[in-house]
Amino acid sequence: MIKFLLSSLSFSYLFSVVISQVLPPSPGRRGDWQLLHESVGISAMHMQLLHDNKVIIFDRTDFGPSNLSLPDGLCRVDSSDLVLKTDCTAHSILYDIDTNAFRPLMVQTDTWCSSGAVLPNGTLVQTGGYNDGDHNIRIFTPCPNEHCDWIEFPNYLLQRRWYATNQILPDGRIIIVGGRQKFNYEFYPQNAERGFAGSTHTFLLNFLRETNDHGEENNLYPFLHFLPDGNLFIFANTRSILLDYNRNQVVKEFPKIPGDDPRNYPSSGSSVLLPLDENKAIEPEVMVCGGAPRGSFTQALQGNFIRAISTCGRLKVSHANPSWTMEDMPVPRVMGDMILLPTSDVLIINGAELGTAGWELARSPNTKSIIYRPFSKHTNWRFSVMSPSTRPRLYHSSAILLTDGRILVGGNNPHIYYNLTNVKYPTDLSIESFSPPYLSQEYDPIRPQILYLDKKIGYGDSLFWLSFQVQDYLTAYVLSVCIIAPSFTTHSFSMNQRMVSLKIVDVTAVLPSTYGLTMAGPSTFAVAPPGYYLLFVVHAGIPSSGMWVKVE
Repeated sequence: MIKFLLSSLSFSYLFSVVISQVLPPSPGRRGDWQLLHESVGISAMHMQLLHDNKVIIFDRTDFGPSNLSLPDGLCRVDSSDLVLKTDCTAHSILYDIDTNAFRPLMVQTDTWCSSGAVLPNGTLVQTGGYNDGDHNIRIFTPCPNEHCDWIEFPNYLLQRRWYATNQILPDGRIIIVGGRQKFNYEFYPQNAERGFAGSTHTFLLNFLRETNDHGEENNLYPFLHFLPDGNLFIFANTRSILLDYNRNQVVKEFPKIPGDDPRNYPSSGSSVLLPLDENKAIEPEVMVCGGAPRGSFTQALQGNFIRAISTCGRLKVSHANPSWTMEDMPVPRVMGDMILLPTSDVLIINGAELGTAGWELARSPNTKSIIYRPFSKHTNWRFSVMSPSTRPRLYHSSAILLTDGRILVGGNNPHIYYNLTNVKYPTDLSIESFSPPYLSQEYDPIRPQILYLDKKIGYGDSLFWLSFQVQDYLTAYVLSVCIIAPSFTTHSFSMNQRMVSLKIVDVTAVLPSTYGLTMAGPSTFAVAPPGYYLLFVVHAGIPSSGMWVKVE
């Protein structure tokens, strides 16, 4: 039984805290932007937060030199490169969020429009790309010094993976789905589930061929979500299926999303698996937002930039007869990113209001981010418009959640090369952060601070403990603990992003303003695949900074 701890705060104070969140905006209540670096030398097409509080950022290699030199006179020599055979500049960096410093990394072959996932041991596996990089994998393992760099394995992949999507699985493998004109999937490591690791097998997925629009595609970077029943949800174009990847069998097809407008690249909407809650019966629900109407790509090539899609659809995928529930965003958006916040809300950020993904194919940057509250009973309060950024983030931009609850935002290069001047939307080499309203200083009295945490979490009945401090404790009714798997983000989709609210078993007072929590780990591997997660304590809608835990 949870021991509900009531502070000496009066009900009127509690009421004022809650009601303050719906008052007219004041500084901080619409979020704050901070420029971190005017230039990091590359444009942030791909991002991944690692468990040492560093972020891997990389672009592509086939446009010529970047604005950041490789260290110690290093040069990349690639006779297959389409532009520069000897290149002494970096196309990847490692950004340290604690010090705001960064250093160059070296990728050998082209990583353009690639994919990635983090293994349970914390190693990033990046897959595919373009040209001589499209069959390669690259591995980055965090290290305590400044010497770790990308390690490349040429021709590891069985098929060209350009615009593919990755998903980490409960057994530690990665499934790699699709890519341009690739209507199949494969695994890393290769097909170990069949007992013949290292064999050369891919698995046909006709669904990808069926969802490919002639001349436009609209099914690249399919949205993948691993579900608690052990199957894989795949969304492409307007359709979605449930795939039993162990048997290579489609076990269910869901209704089309209403409107018949495609949501995948180049129509580029975005999608999340909404937070899973272990405190009640788990009911997985997928959300898809934005995109571009059918034909937008062809029209944009002719200079006609069509208004983006403004609808979001939600689908409870475990229902016997599921149907989409549609809602309207305050503004249309194509090429937006959807980021799960520790408050269980969804941040929708980046993108444009007109056009589609592709070179020079969008107009009217959408600089206003939106916070969506999926579990609010007040439907007219689900969407809130935040403070705008001053920088367009169109094609080839990205955004990820950071350890302290900020959002790291970078990228924007709608040009074939780096065009920094004399163009409508210059290539942007900056990175900035967005601080959601929960980071406003006015909420510091009710913001928890984690003091101690078991660093490893087990499954099922395995209990673990943490302690936290908060100046003005309210009640256990407004207390929650969640774990979030950081995403590999590119092209408007955050691969492997996942949030689970853990079951609180006991709350106790330890010292004045200090409290202990006993919690149960995730119920199954399918609810939270093994690996590193950020753990947040949330009190009255205000999260602590995250701390790393390993679920195993």
